[in-house]
Amino acid sequence: MTNAEVLDIMRSALVMAVKLSGPMLLLSMAVGVLISVLQAATQIHEQTLTFVPKLIVIGVVCLITGSWMLTSLQEFTFDIFTMMLR
Repeated sequence: MTNAEVLDIMRSALVMAVKLSGPMLLLSMAVGVLISVLQAATQIHEQTLTFVPKLIVIGVVCLITGSWMLTSLQEFTFDIFTMMLR
């Protein structure tokens, strides 16, 4: 295995990590900003008020995109193993 192949695998792994974590991180950030605005407007500063909605949103996103995420990881793993066998 050459250095170029290793770098290609590393690049592909980083892209896969961003692709899989992106929806959860973006929606969690959007919910956090929305709740922060509501907290600033109402002056209620409770820690659990931000944690629970983010947890619920991440759970829903995992339920919705879980099969796609698993398929993507399986394809990535298959590609790595076929690359190693060449």
